[in-house]
Amino acid sequence: MYFFLFYLSFSDTCFSTSIAPRMIVDALLRNSTISFSECMIQVFSLHFFGCLGIFILILMAVDRYMAICKPLHYLTIMNRRVCTVLVAVAWVGSCVHSLAQIFLGLSLPFCGPNVIDHYFCDLEPLLKLACTDTYVVNLLLVSNSGAICTVSFVMLVFSYIIILYSLRNHSAEGRKKALSTCISHIIVVILFFVPCIFIYTRPATTFTMDKMIAVFYTIGTPLLNPLIYTLRNAEVKNAMRKIWSKKQISED
Repeated sequence: MYFFLFYLSFSDTCFSTSIAPRMIVDALLRNSTISFSECMIQVFSLHFFGCLGIFILILMAVDRYMAICKPLHYLTIMNRRVCTVLVAVAWVGSCVHSLAQIFLGLSLPFCGPNVIDHYFCDLEPLLKLACTDTYVVNLLLVSNSGAICTVSFVMLVFSYIIILYSLRNHSAEGRKKALSTCISHIIVVILFFVPCIFIYTRPATTFTMDKMIAVFYTIGTPLLNPLIYTLRNAEVKNAMRKIWSKKQISED
């Protein structure tokens, strides 16, 4: 679990870093501009690390399934080599997804005014600036980003239903420990996937709340993830209790 948590934290950090610094600078400047190449880099990094986070969450669900439903075979199946290969596949899949986004962006003609009505560069606001019919690109965007978000969310929900159903045969202590871990994962999945599905399954339609929702899942969710996993982790909570007890004793 901690092996995958490391890569989830890494992807979350890079995901928010690709958006937050530039957005803060643009908020402080009256006339903020970004070059086309910088915009494409931001689109690539946004989708690469976002997709990587999605794949890592799926791998974490697989890891939890093996640990809870196949405990006797867990160490044999989910060894370090297998986990490394799975993460490498996630990196390759994320790269393929991001390159598809860049290809769609580069295929669009832009003839001005090139003013993006958004806090950062993404394919959806770029479609509004294109000087051509974007119906086909919209379909490709839904079939790419929208399908990845929706299918992954359904897979994760289905996997956690299986995990929770299998807990009926465990002891009370085992159920408590497994639920503590699974609930953290479920909270993170809901916070990330629901806004993404809302944005990427209907790129042709826009609402006034889209920009705030985009900021939430690009900055808010990666910020909340460490807090969720920390507060739901028994080892971290025990360590915090020990530190608090030592502090109370020293003050007394």
